[in-house]
Amino acid sequence: MVARLKKGTHEQATELIAAGPPFEPGALGFERHAVYLSSQEVIFLFEGPSAARRLADMIDDMVTSASFSGWARLLKGTPRIAHEHYFWKA
Repeated sequence: MVARLKKGTHEQATELIAAGPPFEPGALGFERHAVYLSSQEVIFLFEGPSAARRLADMIDDMVTSASFSGWARLLKGTPRIAHEHYFWKA
C-alpha cells in the first residue's frame, strides 16, 4: 500500500513506524510486514498467502481499520494498493 505524506509529517511518520504496527500481523495471516519511508511517501508491504485479500478484509473491518487513525492526519489523499509486477529471488 502506497500513501503520500502531507508536508512536514515525516518525523511523525518515523515515530509511528518506530512504535510498530497497531495490530498483530501474524494474527491477521501475514507472513511478513515492512514499512518503507521516503521524504514524501510511505509504503506498507504485506506478504503472505492471499495478502491482498487479507489487507482488504483488514481495511473493511471497523476495529482493525480504526487502528490506522494515527496515520490519517499524516496522509495526503487516499492510500493506493500497489500490485506486484516483478519479483526476483536468488
